[in-house]
Amino acid sequence: MSECPRCHQPVEVQAIACPHCRLPLKAFGHPGIPLHRADAGDYLCPTCLYHADDTCNFPQRPYAKDCTLYVDQSQQIRQVTPYKPKWTSLARSWFSRNAVWFVVGTILLISILIALS
Repeated sequence: MSECPRCHQPVEVQAIACPHCRLPLKAFGHPGIPLHRADAGDYLCPTCLYHADDTCNFPQRPYAKDCTLYVDQSQQIRQVTPYKPKWTSLARSWFSRNAVWFVVGTILLISILIALS
């Protein structure tokens, strides 16, 4: 069980609103999405990663006190290096996709070489 941020009473994890004080705990219409709340007198935007990289399109920005997309910028997201396959696996996959054309091209090349000799 979790705790209500307003009345500090125990609340079921799946609860959409606190049964004691009726504070919304999940996003309206989206009970699976958590609703992040700012502390009293603070705003979420100055500490949000989406506000820092200017990709936030929330209408209440920069004065949002609750948000479903909030990501704490102090918890930096690791940069993942993109996957680069080896040239042998690239050649193998190209050959498997184009095997018919490879065979036709080989036969054509052999027939040209025979015709020229």
